Amino acid sequence: MVSSDQRRRKLAREKFERQQQRRSAARRKTKRRNVIMASALAVVLAAGAAAYASAGLAGGADSDRAAATPTKAPDPCAKPAKGSPSKKTWKKEPAMTVDTSASYAVQLGTTCGPIELKLDARKAPHTVNSFAFLAGQGYFDHSRCHRLVDQGIYVLQCGDPAGTGKGTPGYTIPDENLKDPRIKGNVYPAGTVAMANRYDGKSDKTRDSGGSQFFLVYQDSELPPNYTPFGTITGGMDVLRKIAKAGSTADPATNNTAPNATVVINRATVTKS
Repeated sequence: MVSSDQRRRKLAREKFERQQQRRSAARRKTKRRNVIMASALAVVLAAGAAAYASAGLAGGADSDRAAATPTKAPDPCAKPAKGSPSKKTWKKEPAMTVDTSASYAVQLGTTCGPIELKLDARKAPHTVNSFAFLAGQGYFDHSRCHRLVDQGIYVLQCGDPAGTGKGTPGYTIPDENLKDPRIKGNVYPAGTVAMANRYDGKSDKTRDSGGSQFFLVYQDSELPPNYTPFGTITGGMDVLRKIAKAGSTADPATNNTAPNATVVINRATVTKS
């Protein structure tokens, strides 16, 4: 027969075990969120080297999330147009030909619908010059938007023809416009277009490391002001919301959280006015 004292000890032990389980679950949730945020905007700019967007956050495979096999919603996007991603690279940043007094508009013809951007050449001339150059070279055409982050921060990342998060045009561009007044309280507001880079949050040697990868903010996102804001989304927020609604799946091999939707830029065009 179990004494009242034994029963109390048993209940106390069971309560302790439940608390430990809850703490363990909370740690896994925090780790999963940090991994996603740390890898969200990472760009590898040298073979075999990985760098992360947020200072102090170490990357790694999101094993907890990857272990589960979520039921995917139907793909809301169309099949990509025929064509192959670019394999072009250049040894140095293109010559500056951008007109800082002009307005530049971007049309991203994606498989999920058109996304329209307005670029700020006055505040980010090197970035806009590079983007316009790459678009004119067909560099973005037939490229997959390889990363969707829908926890903690809310961005769709594109601009890597390799589709792995490691792609580079072969050159880097300087950081610009990091004190843009629109970035208040370290929040990149919905509608921001910004550059990914490999700044590690510690060494200035990893500054000025943007390449071709950019991200579209579809919901206010708290990030350190280390990523060049160079434009705004003027059309297609409904397209981005549709992509986000379809969710993402973690890929431990690349540290990406790839969109479940088939997001491919069939063609990117830049027009000056």
